[in-house]
Amino acid sequence: MSETSFPPAEPAEAERVYEIAAELFSLMSTPMRLKIISALCRCEKTVGELLQEIATTQPNMSQHLSQLYRAGILARRREGQQIFYRVQNERAVALCRAVCTQIAIEIDDPAAVEPAERLIPSRA
Repeated sequence: MSETSFPPAEPAEAERVYEIAAELFSLMSTPMRLKIISALCRCEKTVGELLQEIATTQPNMSQHLSQLYRAGILARRREGQQIFYRVQNERAVALCRAVCTQIAIEIDDPAAVEPAERLIPSRA
C-alpha cells in the first residue's frame, strides 16, 4: 500500500490536488448549500421538507440542490411527483461538518482554541 503525502511531491500532481480542493471549497462556499447538506445528514428529504427547514424560495433551493447533485455530493430519487434528496458523498459532508464544528467551537469559547489554530480569520 502506498503512502500519500501532502503536498504531493510532483508539481503536476500538487496542482491537480489544489484544483480539485478549490472546486470543492467553491461548491461549499455558500451558506445555503451548507444548510442543505446539514439538513440531509440524518435522512433523505423532499424539496418541500427542505423548504420547511430552510428559509428560501423554491427556485433558489432547486438551483442549489441541482449544483450539489451535479457535483456528486447529493443523490436523488423520484417517487411519484416527489423528488427525494440524500447525501451521496460522505467525505465531502465530513469535511463540511469538521469545519463548521470547529468554527462553532471558536465562536462559543474563543479561549478554547489557540490563536494560531483558529479557522476564524482574525480581524485587524
